[in-house]
Amino acid sequence: MRFRTVPRLAVLLVLASLIYAEQDPQSPRLNIVIVEGDGAINNIKQRTTRETIIEVQDENHRPVAGAAVVFLLPNDGPGGAFAGGAKSATITTDSAGRAAMPRLQANQTTGNYQIRVNASSGGRQASVTISQSNVAGAAAAGSAAGAGISAKTIGIIVAVAAAGAVGAAVGLTRNSKSATVTPTAAVPTGSISLGSGASLGPPQ
Repeated sequence: MRFRTVPRLAVLLVLASLIYAEQDPQSPRLNIVIVEGDGAINNIKQRTTRETIIEVQDENHRPVAGAAVVFLLPNDGPGGAFAGGAKSATITTDSAGRAAMPRLQANQTTGNYQIRVNASSGGRQASVTISQSNVAGAAAAGSAAGAGISAKTIGIIVAVAAAGAVGAAVGLTRNSKSATVTPTAAVPTGSISLGSGASLGPPQ
């Protein structure tokens, strides 16, 4: 009985190894493209979140319709939940191969977190992570200013520009007034001393 059992196990192991070897790394695979939501900043004070959309493509970068997409949120720490407190949601891609994550209800924990996305279709699979963060209202406003220019900086620039405009208006007003005043030159009637005994008198 032992001699029959051992060969059967050996055959099963060989078959398993052959099946694994036949799995070509170059076989068709799915690709997940993040369309919107990567790097999104969610304002936990205003309870506003950015929309998250992905697109599932085949090995030729063509959209895959009808693919099952699972969005997985962190169990704890920064993040949030879907409606009803769920931490996962399954969406089917549309004709364009796209799936939009259900609205995220961000929690009150600030910090960075990652959303795990798994897609499957016809035995093919793919996965990707989307990075987002929860911030308080002031931090979100500063980030929304974008390009490294804060609202305070913009206010200073506007104030300087306004002061410059006022100064220019005053300068123009002064120039216009001085242009309308024409001083009358006094014509000398006597002699003008030039020094060293020389003098300039009226023409003879």
